Amino acid sequence: MMKEVLNAYLPRLAALPGEVCFFGKDLTTGEQCAFQADIPVAAASVIKIPILIEAFRQARDGLARMDEEFSIRPEQKMPSCGALTYLHDGLRVTLRDLCVLMIILSDNSATNILIDRLGIDSVNSCMRMLGQRASALNRKLFDQEAQSRGVQNYITAREMGLVLEKMWRGQCVGETEDAEMLSILADQRLNGKMPFFLHGEGVEIAHKTGEDDGITHDVGIVYAKHPLVLCFTSEHTDVPAFERLMQDAARDFYRDCGRA
Repeated sequence: MMKEVLNAYLPRLAALPGEVCFFGKDLTTGEQCAFQADIPVAAASVIKIPILIEAFRQARDGLARMDEEFSIRPEQKMPSCGALTYLHDGLRVTLRDLCVLMIILSDNSATNILIDRLGIDSVNSCMRMLGQRASALNRKLFDQEAQSRGVQNYITAREMGLVLEKMWRGQCVGETEDAEMLSILADQRLNGKMPFFLHGEGVEIAHKTGEDDGITHDVGIVYAKHPLVLCFTSEHTDVPAFERLMQDAARDFYRDCGRA
């Protein structure tokens, strides 16, 4: 059934410029469908999912504490998205607060503080342990010097989908940690893409978006009778057109597959 829904969208996908990618999986039946799902694209804010996973892994292993506190300094404040940039200097937040802000508001300041605390190499090692080969964290956000040298963070639709499946099955960090991460992802405040129609039907979705010039992503789990992994990623594309496709396709995958 998932393949039939994807086939109906192939003309719209093929008409879009740039790299547009999709990976979907029915977590009940195991059926998968994909379109250019293994093409690495600039990660934008979807790279925050691997950072979240590494934070929970280090907390599990005693290398970090979720109640560890950080005092926000002026030089740590990054441009939007987020909230920390607009709050007073010296604000004290916990590591868990940073994780929540990084996901539900896509807070870039929180993200860079977490990268400093956890380590780029540690995040990438965690990604490799989870089977991700093309996805990688190579620099902090808004690192203009690294960006000018062409250093980029990368994801693929399939790798994001498979790590979300592991999280759903309690096989990512641990059952308790994975359930808490999914709860944070389900509290997402940026809901204009996949959830656009789903929320109107009362459907819960745990997801993370990303965007930049010519880039728009949304990856997540749709909670339905048949839970679905849906991952849309892109680069050099028509952002409004692809986002409208995400809205329509997420609704149709839910109606035709999730409610089966």
